[in-house]
Amino acid sequence: MLTKVKMALRLTANTFDAELNDLIAAAYIDLNIAGVENVEEADPLIIRAVCTYCRMNFGSPGNYEQLRASYDSLKTRLAFSQDYNSLNGYKPC
Repeated sequence: MLTKVKMALRLTANTFDAELNDLIAAAYIDLNIAGVENVEEADPLIIRAVCTYCRMNFGSPGNYEQLRASYDSLKTRLAFSQDYNSLNGYKPC
């Protein structure tokens, strides 16, 4: 996932790898708290959510609100999808 996040951020150096790994872990935790249980690293929607979370929190102060809205929208759709949670039809508020 680190490679995909670095591509999304247009980074090639390893200088920020530790910080990016922390952000990736935080994104997974945030998705889980929202009810997204199926967070397979190869899933394109999970990749997009994690990359957007990292872009939002790493060096994009001018785009923060737009990235936040995009991430929140994707997170909500994932949380409501039965493919990504085991709520058996229950929809979180």
